[in-house]
Amino acid sequence: MKRPNILWISFEDTNPFYGCYGDKVARTPNLDKFASEGCLWTKAFSTAGVCAPARSAVITGMYPTSIGAHHMRTAHTNPVAPEVPTPYSAVPPHYVKCFSEYLRAEGYYCTNNEKTDYQFESPFTAWDELGPNAHWRNRKNRNQPFFAVFNPCRTHESGMWKKNCPEHKFDPAKIKLPPYFPDTQEVRLAMARMYTNIELSDAYFGGLLKQLEEDGLADNTIVFHWSDHGPMPRGKRWPYDSGIHVPMIIRWTGKIKKGTVSEQLVSTIDLGPTVLSLAGIDVPAHMQGQAFLGNQKKAPRKFVYASRDRYDESYDMVRAVRDRRFKYIRNYHPELPYNLWVPYLNRHPIMQEMWRLHAEGKLEGPQKLLFQDKRPVEEIYDTDKDPWEINNLAGNPKYKKEIERLRKALDSWMDEVSDMGDIDETVMVRTWYPNGIQPITAAPGFIPICEESPGIEPAGIENKFKAPVLLQIYCATQGASIGYTFDEGNFPSWNLYTGPLRLPGKGRVTVRAKSIRIGYKESAEKKVVFKNT
Repeated sequence: MKRPNILWISFEDTNPFYGCYGDKVARTPNLDKFASEGCLWTKAFSTAGVCAPARSAVITGMYPTSIGAHHMRTAHTNPVAPEVPTPYSAVPPHYVKCFSEYLRAEGYYCTNNEKTDYQFESPFTAWDELGPNAHWRNRKNRNQPFFAVFNPCRTHESGMWKKNCPEHKFDPAKIKLPPYFPDTQEVRLAMARMYTNIELSDAYFGGLLKQLEEDGLADNTIVFHWSDHGPMPRGKRWPYDSGIHVPMIIRWTGKIKKGTVSEQLVSTIDLGPTVLSLAGIDVPAHMQGQAFLGNQKKAPRKFVYASRDRYDESYDMVRAVRDRRFKYIRNYHPELPYNLWVPYLNRHPIMQEMWRLHAEGKLEGPQKLLFQDKRPVEEIYDTDKDPWEINNLAGNPKYKKEIERLRKALDSWMDEVSDMGDIDETVMVRTWYPNGIQPITAAPGFIPICEESPGIEPAGIENKFKAPVLLQIYCATQGASIGYTFDEGNFPSWNLYTGPLRLPGKGRVTVRAKSIRIGYKESAEKKVVFKNT
């Protein structure tokens, strides 16, 4: 079977402000054309309203709350909050992998250009290429199937800051504002920058599709477009739809009917399992996402789920469940105000404008929602009638059955995924990093199997055996992945070890290997030389 190529073009911090989603202001000709050639999902949602937790779910197929990746920004010591138990990498269960490894094991050439942000260091075994030059065009064998990821960063929320987008291309007066934003010039200018950055990213998107056409690969490449979460206050960092509702468009020539629109619920945690399904690779049983295309497609979801925990400096715990119409949100800290101190958020021009007006007592109606000093324990919204989630129906007896139904769904999900939000972050990190020290992956060992050595003793540094020789590579760290190479240069390409290597019949060969488990430090590199006769 000829496996399909798969291309991901993901944007950052983007709700579906596209023409193909009905936005009258947007100028997205390439995305609109792309949607006319494939399927557009109207109800696609992220697992979190912020980058790293959301992306940890995408790359592993596991909820961030299930693998300890739910707190935002773990890789560095925060200078204004040094008491937070960072830096650390999340250490998922030993069976959790970056799903691209399953593709590599089946012969795919996997590239990422170049965003990772997984709450753990990207293991060197996850990608054939990771960096600003990574591209499907770099594979040596043009018949090798590829999985290529491109992630232009232009639409990140920081693109709405004036210094990062000094010239906008949209008329601020024509922009429709969310009802919880004040109607001021500064707010409109920030949104004009957002639309400008989407337009520029649309052009980048079109350029990649053109390269596919130039390479004669368009018909055998399944192309995905999606975003990780939304960009604006009361959106990014929150499980409201403005934080987790994302675009999802897929073109699969000859398989997906052109111009299709699907209202099926999908989650970004489903992306990895869906790619594996399309590639004809068994989806691992531990994955919590589910395929929505391909031969392993599951029944449509009844619910999608989202979370919010410590984001940067400030702790919180919010959980949410949504069906096709109703959203239920549970605040575990109802005593807290909505606006917690997050300096990066306060750099957002819309946030600065809202703080100014709040201090002057000039916010009105829904504009005050984000500035409440305490929260309800529960929130429920009818998103059909109230798409901006302004009118909390939790106290309305008419919706008692809906609340009970969604409350039960949320409890069941939290139990099923063993939600780690109940664990203090300090305690969680201590279990991973005994005495505050990050564990190190064990160095690999080389086990020759041949006439003189039946696979009982490790190889020495210099070895001489009679061909044929098979070589097993072993690592004592549970769940570790192993990379190997025959290159002897300073910048080798690392192959993913999947089974015994057959060494060349005669002559000298050098084998190098190192190991990595997600969340651990990489092992030391080991090298052996074989002189076979």
